[in-house]
Amino acid sequence: MMSPITIVLFAFVTMLFACQEPTKTSEQVPSSIAKIDTLPAVFGDTLPIDRSSGYLTGHFMPDTSSLFTNVDISYADREGMYLRKDTYRAFQKMATAAARDSVKLVIRSATRNFDYQKGIWERKWNGETKLSGNISADTIPDKKQRALAILRYSSMPGTSRHHWGTDIDLNAFNNAYFDEGEGLRVYQWLLRHAADYGFCQPYTEKGPHRPSGYEEEKWHWSYLPVSHILLTEASKRLNNSMISGFKGSETAGDIDVVQNYILGVDSSCIHPGQLSN
Repeated sequence: MMSPITIVLFAFVTMLFACQEPTKTSEQVPSSIAKIDTLPAVFGDTLPIDRSSGYLTGHFMPDTSSLFTNVDISYADREGMYLRKDTYRAFQKMATAAARDSVKLVIRSATRNFDYQKGIWERKWNGETKLSGNISADTIPDKKQRALAILRYSSMPGTSRHHWGTDIDLNAFNNAYFDEGEGLRVYQWLLRHAADYGFCQPYTEKGPHRPSGYEEEKWHWSYLPVSHILLTEASKRLNNSMISGFKGSETAGDIDVVQNYILGVDSSCIHPGQLSN
């Protein structure tokens, strides 16, 4: 039988080792985002990230990639859309939380590869699809001005964040929808809660803090734990001469589409200290 002194010493040693035990959390933060002080530690592991220029510019097929999954129709307005699996898991958590608050999030557009974006761009370039204000781009003779008109809300092929599988368009493609009624409730919920699930709004209202790039898009949200890595890679790997293969691509250099559009995002969608441009 141990003496009282032995018992006290044993208890002291046990407590000492317990204090040295490393603290465990229920969910580990991936090292790639551990230093982002604007993100809470609630995200699951991200999948491998293809940092090649081919991936960054959308030259792949999401339906044949093991990194992507089909978006279930219960979360979307149509079938056949794809997202990165890590992005999709985060969106599902966000959509479930929104539903508990009687807010329905509906994916209207997800991953778009180069060919898909080329179709969107060239239909606008040729005047088949009207621009905002019911303008036909083909009535603008100057090519640079025509490209700039399209670039208010649509990306040149090879420059879209939708190539990455991290970005989604939600509920409507019209800022006015989010200014009142159900749309306002959706947008206010996203502003309050989207960051809790890793999502940021790349295209906020333009001004001194974001002087270049697309117009405000209240519907466009990006999964930051992956997209900030891809944005950093784009700043290092892409240049305007690589943006080619579609009508009007010769204007990319004059517009400086890489600097002004790919990198022209809100600070909430940039990993602090990563971008040198």
